Amino acid sequence: MARKPADQSVNREDILLAAAEVLRRNGYEATTMKDIAAQVNLTAASLYHHFTNKDSLLLAVLEGGLEQVIEQMEPILASEQSCAFKLRQMIRVHITSLTENTAVGAAMVFEVRPLMAFRPPPRNGNQFDAEAAEDFIRRRDTFFARRDYFENLFRRVVREGVDRGEFQTENATILVKTMLGAHNWVAIWYRETGPLTGEQIATLIADTFLRSLQPKG
Repeated sequence: MARKPADQSVNREDILLAAAEVLRRNGYEATTMKDIAAQVNLTAASLYHHFTNKDSLLLAVLEGGLEQVIEQMEPILASEQSCAFKLRQMIRVHITSLTENTAVGAAMVFEVRPLMAFRPPPRNGNQFDAEAAEDFIRRRDTFFARRDYFENLFRRVVREGVDRGEFQTENATILVKTMLGAHNWVAIWYRETGPLTGEQIATLIADTFLRSLQPKG
């Protein structure tokens, strides 16, 4: 089958999902732009029409996954519901997002380190010019700031629950890091053919952490 030119029938979302899948299969270092292009039946040259290189494509995968979850969580946190309800819903949103697209979730676990280690020129694909490299680094730093913001959404609801007397914990930061670590690994071990749905897994995990937060005595 002939490969498609850059214009037709393949959109940005198709490419990001394909990139996440290839990264999960091959790992960052072994993945090439040619591999990703083949996943969506594009030529490598056509893929460069959409993304300058592999580093930019990886960053776009991570940005998209993170922003989608933040967008769903902010209204939950801003609601007038109990903190227990809000935390349960936030856990549900995060875990179901991971089980609905495990490849993006796996990229969040395994492929962040290459972004941290990025130094121009990139290791793969077209060369950044100085301006493009500076723009990429700004985007990367914004991504990490947004990741911290995402974590802080959970810290806020836990601390709010402590202030209201709904929760009890000695260290909200450590609890949230533990919680999110458990969430993130769901993307690694979850299988669609397994005995539990994403919703069921989210319920079990939420029950576990909410029990741990219940005030003692």
